[in-house]
Amino acid sequence: MTERMDWNRLAEAALAGDAISPEEARAVLAAPEDELLPLLAAAARVRRAHFGTTVKLNFLLNVKSGLCPEDCHYCSQSAVSTAGIARHPILPLPDILAAADRAVRVKAARFCVVASGRGPSDREVDALAESVRAVRAAHPDLEVCACLGLLKDHQAERLREAGVFAYNHNLNTSERFYGEICTTHTFQDRVATIERAKAVGLSPCAGALFGMGEGPEDVIALAYRLRDLGIDSIPINFLIPIPGTPLAGRLALGPRECLKILCLFRLLNPATEIRIAGGREVQLGWLQPLGLYVANSIFVGDYLTTKGQSPQADFAMIRDLGFSILGDGGADPAAPPAWAARGLGEGDAGRVTTRPNA
Repeated sequence: MTERMDWNRLAEAALAGDAISPEEARAVLAAPEDELLPLLAAAARVRRAHFGTTVKLNFLLNVKSGLCPEDCHYCSQSAVSTAGIARHPILPLPDILAAADRAVRVKAARFCVVASGRGPSDREVDALAESVRAVRAAHPDLEVCACLGLLKDHQAERLREAGVFAYNHNLNTSERFYGEICTTHTFQDRVATIERAKAVGLSPCAGALFGMGEGPEDVIALAYRLRDLGIDSIPINFLIPIPGTPLAGRLALGPRECLKILCLFRLLNPATEIRIAGGREVQLGWLQPLGLYVANSIFVGDYLTTKGQSPQADFAMIRDLGFSILGDGGADPAAPPAWAARGLGEGDAGRVTTRPNA
């Protein structure tokens, strides 16, 4: 496209509930460097209209690690990975309850329990259901999201009855590209699990993983598919090329490309919770605060097999943006200007900023 795109027009369409066109979606991903800030501002309008300036924090627990027969090329827990990770079966109830306690201490609104494997056995579902009941009894306001792989008949119902609020099963990439990253199950297998969870009243959570070698058309196709599925929460992951996995040699996307992807998903899914998930510290780098002008949710703490930045660093980032943590009662508001803390009026601001070392 040779004409400059009117990003505010795309924001108006999103605010009206209309899907932007595939041509406009391509323009978002191909936005020139000098258009990135106007694009971010347009997407931020949509985010603010639906979520204000709140940020939802989510805490992730690797409740079963490794031991997976699937060949997902990006995953350090897969059968084709030689990464040196911890391997353990489903954690016992006291460990899960202790992790939920920590989630509350770090101000998380959602507690995500993730198990490796193709899908859970009925025995594993029973064990997790018992733990979820204990978590809900101790922390009734804490949302519980389960991510256990492909579900069989009646497993979704048993999780919902135990108090699970949401079920996560990421689509990761487009249907066209899926066979390039996994051969032991299909894209449609994943869609079927999302639909099974949604059918019994679990909030559907499904997202993406970018940086695996997909093209712009794959990014766009996935954004539309998640919109069509009516997903409530979309985690956007950026590949961490973990040594020992088949994708270990992949180059990073770059922070500006990541921001454009976030803008596209916000414009196509305006009222959906969009979470910057794994890889944000690595691939967004110093630009990760800009991502929160578009997304309204992040994980706090560590990921499945990789470390995240400290909760304190996340709190500071949120505070410095002038945002607040969802459910925290505004306990982390924007810090007052330095001159206010020193007893200077607004009229004195120039004196402070023009001689910063005085």
